[in-house]
Amino acid sequence: MPVQPEAFFLPADAGNTARQDQRFCLFHPAQGDQPRGLVLYIHPLAEEMNKARRMAALQSRALAQAGYAVLQIDLLGCGDSSGDFGDASWQSWVSDVVQGCHWLRNRAYRIKSGMTENCDLNPLPIWLWGLRAGCLLAVEAARQLGEPCNFLFWQPPAAGKPLLQQFLRLKVAADLLGGQAKSVMQALRQQLTSGSPVEIAGYLLAPALASGLEQATLAPPASQTQAQRVEWFELSTRQDTSLSPISTQTIAQWQHAGFQVASHIVPGPAFWQTTEIEDAPALLAATTAALECGSK
Repeated sequence: MPVQPEAFFLPADAGNTARQDQRFCLFHPAQGDQPRGLVLYIHPLAEEMNKARRMAALQSRALAQAGYAVLQIDLLGCGDSSGDFGDASWQSWVSDVVQGCHWLRNRAYRIKSGMTENCDLNPLPIWLWGLRAGCLLAVEAARQLGEPCNFLFWQPPAAGKPLLQQFLRLKVAADLLGGQAKSVMQALRQQLTSGSPVEIAGYLLAPALASGLEQATLAPPASQTQAQRVEWFELSTRQDTSLSPISTQTIAQWQHAGFQVASHIVPGPAFWQTTEIEDAPALLAATTAALECGSK
């Protein structure tokens, strides 16, 4: 029987204000005698997070059953965590990811210390698992974490600027037919540049979050060991799909930096943006298989 996840609130970094001091988390304990590794899930932006919740939960359970300890964390102003979306900055989200990694590492060490004396107490490999904007946060958190990380990327963008553009377009969608989209987009950017937040589809976007997202890139952090891995997954509903030139170029950069990169295109819907909540079973199976294969 699958082990039920543990729900708890993680105290955030001391630099946050009192009303923003905890993050809602779900911890999925690794099943089996010897944990294989640690996985931290980093959700995507705004409504994409809600659309992806079911897939994130299904994958977390599957990885836990395969022997991985998995932590899901709601970032500042998201889900059941403290604060409002408008309170979030890019750096506050990166800090949340780093804090989650520290908790996961400490929890794993306590668990392993309580096992038999024959248990290997060497640090377990840590995986930063991001979806869309979560991939960009994973890379920046790895730079600040100060330890080698593996990466599990679901639909990774090469940069954050297109994601910000896509989000801002939700605000101007109603003006497309009127031909005013360009001027509205310029007004939104001017508002953010002046230091004022903008409301988009029910989310208040702060300038500090917008600028951080716009400047973020999927450039590889410094590789400290050749053993660091990247599992790169993209979804498509077409059978003849191949990686885009920008994905191919980005993967080459990671390989040049010393990472072992395996890319996968699997069939399935873009569940983070579909109208109805949808599953991508092939992605779940392929992700679990990729991590299991690499840990043997």
